[in-house]
Amino acid sequence: MKLVKRSAALVDYGSSDEEDTVAPADVSSEPAPQAADTILPPPKKKLKQLPALPDYLAPKVPVDNPALHQGRRRTTPHVEGQFAAYVYIPVLVEKRSKLYKLLLRIFEAAKRQVPILHPIGFADVVGGLSNTETKEKSNTDAPVPAGVDSVELHISLTRPTFLRAHQRNDFKRAVQKAAKSKRRFAASFATLSELTNDERTRTFLTLEVGAGHDGLKALSDELTPILKSIRQKEFYQDPRFHASIAWALLDGSRVSTPRPVPNPPEHLTHNVRDELKESDDPGSMATASGYDPFPTIPCFPASFVQDLRDEFVGQLVHSGVGMFEAEEVHVRIGKEVSKWRLQD
Repeated sequence: MKLVKRSAALVDYGSSDEEDTVAPADVSSEPAPQAADTILPPPKKKLKQLPALPDYLAPKVPVDNPALHQGRRRTTPHVEGQFAAYVYIPVLVEKRSKLYKLLLRIFEAAKRQVPILHPIGFADVVGGLSNTETKEKSNTDAPVPAGVDSVELHISLTRPTFLRAHQRNDFKRAVQKAAKSKRRFAASFATLSELTNDERTRTFLTLEVGAGHDGLKALSDELTPILKSIRQKEFYQDPRFHASIAWALLDGSRVSTPRPVPNPPEHLTHNVRDELKESDDPGSMATASGYDPFPTIPCFPASFVQDLRDEFVGQLVHSGVGMFEAEEVHVRIGKEVSKWRLQD
């Protein structure tokens, strides 16, 4: 059988020069006239803008107004959906106890040397003010009082921590697990110290823990894994557990200050007052008269803490005056406080 071989036709492509010089004979170079009945598209309508929401429907954003908080400023910007939290051991001090009476005497002596000092936790009787007068005239770091007959001091187990909404339950479970893994223990305050916050905007007079330090550190260490998992700072490598009893604003002029102390975020540590009217705003008063409503200091006087130690530490450690039981662990997330008892 004879095979017939077909060759594929080759396509002859002209050069670009030929395309440029040769034009089809049947193509007119004149533009085509536009038909008389061509319909143009209708003009676009301008979209009407919706009216702005009234102020009462707009979400409220916290305003950093130092005039409402004795000159204190928010150290961490507000983030929508983020919750400030901290973990602490509560120390209930009965008002009829020797410790409470000693705290009042310590504060009175401290205020003689540092008049701008603010009390923490026991302002209701400082300066002879009644409970009602204090609520109107004083705004301290004290949490809600534990009861009429006692006040509550805090010993922090974490730095201020910031949680997203979905992290809150995991964080609470970790605190609960830590509390259930440890037994209650005795502890005591052993001395007075000066410490500052991380931002070095405030300095604190504190009762520093002696006995019980190891138990507090064991609890704090239990929280390290959850803090790392949510990318938050763990507690200090060499913590000095304490309860703050007074504070003062720093002016920032001192380069070297005492080591930082963890304190609850600003919006957790104060009782927010009603907004001040413009005429009552201490800031506006300062502008008009030169009066500084929020005086500051570079630091406590050089002999301040030592003078207090010489006068009061002997009484603090005598006959168990500064002793207390670590019985519960609390965590505050936003406005919510959760509590778990240590094992008996």
